[in-house]
Amino acid sequence: MHRLTNQVRPYAWGARAAIPRLLGAEPDGTPQAELWLGAHHGAPSTAQCEDGARPLPALISDNPHRVLGRRTAERFGARLPFLLKVLAAEAPLSLQVHPDADRARAGFEAEERAGIPVDAPHRNYRDPHHKPELLLALEPFEALCGFREPTAASVDLRGLTCELAALLRADLALPDTGAALRAALTRLLTLPDGERPRLIGDFVREWSASGASCPHRAIVTDLAARYPDDPGAVAALLLNRVTLWPGQALFLPAGNMHAYLQGTAVEVMASSDNVLRAGLTRKHVDAPELLDVVDFSVLPIPYARPDHLDGRREFRPAAPEFALHEIGPGRITAHLPGEGPAVVLALHGQVELVAEVGQGVTLRRGESVFVQADSGPIKVEGQGHVVAATVGDL
Repeated sequence: MHRLTNQVRPYAWGARAAIPRLLGAEPDGTPQAELWLGAHHGAPSTAQCEDGARPLPALISDNPHRVLGRRTAERFGARLPFLLKVLAAEAPLSLQVHPDADRARAGFEAEERAGIPVDAPHRNYRDPHHKPELLLALEPFEALCGFREPTAASVDLRGLTCELAALLRADLALPDTGAALRAALTRLLTLPDGERPRLIGDFVREWSASGASCPHRAIVTDLAARYPDDPGAVAALLLNRVTLWPGQALFLPAGNMHAYLQGTAVEVMASSDNVLRAGLTRKHVDAPELLDVVDFSVLPIPYARPDHLDGRREFRPAAPEFALHEIGPGRITAHLPGEGPAVVLALHGQVELVAEVGQGVTLRRGESVFVQADSGPIKVEGQGHVVAATVGDL
């Protein structure tokens, strides 16, 4: 087992105190949005080894069969297939969607052939991998997630007389559900540049003055204040509003339109940074590409339900790259599965990790370790709250 030093991403929407508090550091007043634990090239962790500190990707690439396990290395190559994060949102993230594996691979290869630098602001695909993700709330967490029925959005627009509201009502009245949602989102993302400020401004003014009592009223008004003239604020009307309580989780597969609004959570995902944005951002928006990727189905809110196994809550969604295990809070005795690598993070308290092979490790709040596959099953015991990411189904 190797202790990890991890990088914090200071995105503008990040909270000031949550991640410093986890790490036992004094907040410095700057946003601390995401703590990354893994081997993604964007912010790889550093592993403490007998011969000193090493980047986790280098540790893996030197002996992938030993570090990752034979089956993991043969399926995913010499790379850690998952990425664990702590996400702390004080302001809304962009309205976004992730591509499936085929689309990610094709898009990445096309942009490579076109010679677009991988860090170019207008690049869509920064790696050839998909990015399904699971989010586990650590405190009340607000999100927009997946499409609701077009009729529900249309009812909320009743009584508005502005031009954009009338156009959206017509789109949402189409008899086919998917076609109605596609038409409404396409309209919003392709508003003529010269007309966009007027159309969105008229809509927001009338919406804010209408006194509508729907759950989306405050969300649209707040988003429009943060991102003036951004169609993403109006597109929020098309999505489900979700409040997660601590211990509740969402699984977001490819094509699911979503935006995280506020709260602290743990995320685990396939190790990728491919995001297609629809709005609520000053970053690049490629409307045609996004509209080809979005799943316009109306589905139940994708809550992830855990299994209770060996003293832990195990979330194993339909993503072979990852599973998430939650142990505690409280007095704990649990076992992590022994096949494949793991990243373990202590959220509270103090716990002992005892490996079948090698020495044990003590973890306190904010500390983390990378567990090699050749360590065997891991026993976790103590008083605290722990999360661990492992490979999913092999």
